[in-house]
Amino acid sequence: MRPRLKRLSIVLTVLSTGVAGVVAGVLAAPDARASNNGLSIRPAMGWSSWSFIRRSPTAAKIIAQADAMKNSGLADHGYTYVNVDDFFQKCDANGYVVDGFGRWTVDTAKFPGGIKPVADHVHSLGLKFGLYVTPGIPQNAVDKNTPIEGTSFHARDIADTSRLEKSYNCKHMYFIDYSKPGAQEYVNSFANLYASWGVDYLKIDGVGSSDIPDVQAWDKALRQTGRPINFALSNNLPIADASTWRQLSNSWRTQGDVECYCSGQPNGVGYPLTTWAKIASRFNSVASWQPFAGPGGWNDYDSIEIGSGDQEIQDITGMNKADIRRTQLTLWSMAAAPLLLGTDLVLMDPTKTPTPPAGVNTDKAMLFNDRLIAIDQDGVAAKRIVNSNGGQVFSKREANGDFIVALFNTNTSGNLTVSVSWSQVGFTGSAHVRNEWSGADGGTVTNSYSATLRPGEPRLIRVTPGSGGGGSTVEAEAGSIAGAARIAGCTACSGGQKVGFIGNGAANFVTLNVTPSAAGSRTLTIIYTLNGNRSFFVSVNGGAAVEVPLTGTSFATPFTKTITVTLNAGSNSIKFFNNTAYAPDLDKISVN
Repeated sequence: MRPRLKRLSIVLTVLSTGVAGVVAGVLAAPDARASNNGLSIRPAMGWSSWSFIRRSPTAAKIIAQADAMKNSGLADHGYTYVNVDDFFQKCDANGYVVDGFGRWTVDTAKFPGGIKPVADHVHSLGLKFGLYVTPGIPQNAVDKNTPIEGTSFHARDIADTSRLEKSYNCKHMYFIDYSKPGAQEYVNSFANLYASWGVDYLKIDGVGSSDIPDVQAWDKALRQTGRPINFALSNNLPIADASTWRQLSNSWRTQGDVECYCSGQPNGVGYPLTTWAKIASRFNSVASWQPFAGPGGWNDYDSIEIGSGDQEIQDITGMNKADIRRTQLTLWSMAAAPLLLGTDLVLMDPTKTPTPPAGVNTDKAMLFNDRLIAIDQDGVAAKRIVNSNGGQVFSKREANGDFIVALFNTNTSGNLTVSVSWSQVGFTGSAHVRNEWSGADGGTVTNSYSATLRPGEPRLIRVTPGSGGGGSTVEAEAGSIAGAARIAGCTACSGGQKVGFIGNGAANFVTLNVTPSAAGSRTLTIIYTLNGNRSFFVSVNGGAAVEVPLTGTSFATPFTKTITVTLNAGSNSIKFFNNTAYAPDLDKISVN
């Protein structure tokens, strides 16, 4: 009896924990305008404490959220970062309590063992840990005139006490005068402290144009730690300085908070977390900031408020809450924005809540939709091509030649028919269409596409120009890339790139998407690079994996291997992985 290979849906997600030097080839250089720290080649995915936990983070709460990210299955879909926002610090009447070198100290009532044990727990789950800072130097450091670590200078040598920085918790932060010796060294010591705790992601908040020297100093400081630390700026940054933010950081908040603070509780604690107005306000930002996004640096539209069910969104008469949540995830994915959840992940954890609140299972399906994740992780920010009477359309073209098109009804009442012509998208003639939310095959559509949408409802489609065969060749770098997997330069590879550091752990994989017009057995050609002997394990549409042993003589030369797979008509995903050893580097795949 022939071994059964289940149908393969090609949504490419690459995750890897590769060690430097294991895979030949230099990481692909980000766009010259972007930060060249080698991080955030694709938008960050994970969770942040502010929306739900707000002013009361504790070690126990953060550990519970990290465990839930792992146990719920979110980590398997690329959600990686567990980020502690503000209010972990200890304060007194003069602001932040400082250590012997003038740096913030941790509130041990909230984090009894400090930050490092929490970061260690997050890392033990295969996840990454993030922390928070604001510009400047604490008043307590200046009052005590604390020494600057490793120098002969002191806090008063570098503080500009005539100006107070924006800082939300303990306040009392002075500007730093970066013309003074010791200023950069102070920031270096702060960064080194965070690195010693195991920080992988740093959010610097309260940043404006006057804080560009601080951003420059923190960029230098993080690099000199020797630890890869994703550098994020917040919030409501002016677009006039967009090229500066892109040069110095990996992401930047384009607006104020997405949270509505409308629960009626003190400090806005509790549900709802956001409103339709807060989400809808991002449409113009996505359009305006689009030119500045790309590998190494991303426009950040704030937290994704999906994962706590129907309670997340404020009631709006005539609007479906699930539609609103789908619109948020659709818009963020079209923008290739960071996907940082702000909700209570414990509600999604089957080990804690076998009967979750209303809407959580719907949320889980949204967040686990690898087609959506692949669109976010494709590294392309969409342009707005239609904006009329509440109907908006965004479009982008992926590396394999497919167009991703999102149609929205942004009105709060009344159905609306939203239309777009293929010429507006960027081609003419006919195309094969697939609904990326449902995976349903939309058939061949000629000249234009229309959808009648409820208020707040999105429609997201993959458009393959031509006769409708759909997705015959898919570049590895066009897939959803997460974990330690990296895009690498490869002169001989298609498009000059490939994906390396696949395998050596269950979290490190690649999923690609193909859309044949008819079901049946197909020839799948794997184009890879390899020096020696390694294996891909290949799973179609979540089915049983088949090992594909491969050989090669160079990581700089593509080789090919063909196997037979059984595919559905329309959407299929193919997963490439190796749980126990490194796999080859992947250039692209082709389906006959």
